[in-house]
Amino acid sequence: MISFEAVLLRVSGLDEARLNAWIAEGWVRPQREGDRFVFQDIDVARCRLILELHEELEVNEAAMPVVLNLLDQLHQTRHQLRRVAEALEKARPPHDR
Repeated sequence: MISFEAVLLRVSGLDEARLNAWIAEGWVRPQREGDRFVFQDIDVARCRLILELHEELEVNEAAMPVVLNLLDQLHQTRHQLRRVAEALEKARPPHDR
C-alpha cells in the first residue's frame, strides 16, 4: 500500500490539492485505513494518466469524467475479451490447438 504523500512523490507535477480534488470527484478511488487514504499501484498509474490527459492532451475537467469512463469501459471490455479467448482456447479439442 502506498501513502498519500508517497503518491505525491511518485507522480511528478501532482500536488495535494489536485489529488484531493480527484478523490472527491471519484476519479481516483483509494482505500481508507482509519483517517487516511492508502493507494495501490493502479491508483498511481491512474493519477499519471489523469495528469497526462489534462496537461498534455488538454482534456478539461468537464470532459474528464467522460474520458475516464470510456477508458474504464475499454479496459473492462479488453479484460472480458481476454477471458472469453482463454475459455475458447480451453474448449478447443487438443488436436486443433
